[in-house]
Amino acid sequence: MKKLVMIGSMALLMVCMATAAMAAGTIKIGGLFSVTGPASFLGEPEKKTLEMLVAELNDKGGINGQKLEAVIYDTAGDATKAVQLATKLIRNDKVVAIIGPSTTGESMAVLALTEKLKIPLISCAAGIKITEPVKERTWTFKTPANDHVAAEKILNYMAKQKQKNIALLTVTDGFGASGREQLKELAAKKGFNIVADETYGPKDTDMTPQLTKIRGSKADAVICWGTNPGPAIITKNIKQLGVKIPVYMSHGVASKKYIELATPAAAEGVMLPAGKLAVYEMLPKNDPQQKLLREYDAAYRKAYGVEASTFGGYAYDAFLLVTNAIRTKGDTPAQIRDGLEQTRKLVSVSGIFTMSANDHNGLDLSAFEMVKVTKGDWAILN
Repeated sequence: MKKLVMIGSMALLMVCMATAAMAAGTIKIGGLFSVTGPASFLGEPEKKTLEMLVAELNDKGGINGQKLEAVIYDTAGDATKAVQLATKLIRNDKVVAIIGPSTTGESMAVLALTEKLKIPLISCAAGIKITEPVKERTWTFKTPANDHVAAEKILNYMAKQKQKNIALLTVTDGFGASGREQLKELAAKKGFNIVADETYGPKDTDMTPQLTKIRGSKADAVICWGTNPGPAIITKNIKQLGVKIPVYMSHGVASKKYIELATPAAAEGVMLPAGKLAVYEMLPKNDPQQKLLREYDAAYRKAYGVEASTFGGYAYDAFLLVTNAIRTKGDTPAQIRDGLEQTRKLVSVSGIFTMSANDHNGLDLSAFEMVKVTKGDWAILN
């Protein structure tokens, strides 16, 4: 009898040891960010945010006793490199999910791989085609609000100002092409007239020819769609040409870096849809995001000595979505995918996320505030 008790006790001990070993394991997630290159203003704060959040989580004991490890690579904004590094993350590093890439073009390239290998991808880019059609993107999610949401926010504001004749100036990369498509489709539905439809290349350094055409188009306003440095150059060119019509930018420049690159004098009066992080100090105290935004900015300033940016917020959102999925469903890729899709009313930096089998972004018009550059800073438009 004593022998049986001893054997039973040893078996129980072994089970407890095995359970403890599992709890003490490490969950690996990947990060693909454009830390260097032309899109570094996106990737650098994304990388820093993810590193900061992982360190904070591990200091608090991890998730259910398991530590989180972020394996992060710099894509330099190159789609081919992004695919190679995604392959490395999955094959060699054995990650259970990937956060990023930073840009639409990279995300479109990588998602073909992650869909095939059934690894959740939470993109930090805005193009609507990253997640749609959802039936073809069952393993793909993204944190920036869809570009059609930003486009609608602008057009709704323009309608109130009775600005019906629009000039478009969009960049020819994935982000710009998607924005141009959404703007044209929504403008037609809402009764706007597109009187000029100009484009520019991601590496162009002077857009005065396009702006000269726009100046002669009798447009009521111009909408520029791109990410820096292009929009900053356009802003300077508009000032130099003396173009007087209202200027709208996309959410792709919703950080102080845009004002700095364009110069406050040239950017004065420019309007755009921005995430609430850019103006959290102006939000009412009962806003559900206000506390989280304040805490994120304070933590980022303490860690890196500069204010948090909307773009770093995209990585914050992805981290929160993934860790929430792990807590609620489990840490296998399939469990994380299911947990992401079942996210409900998750308060984060870019908005309040509610995913579904038909929506792998989960944000609506409430994700943005219309803002205006005023004396080198943002001000909320009423």
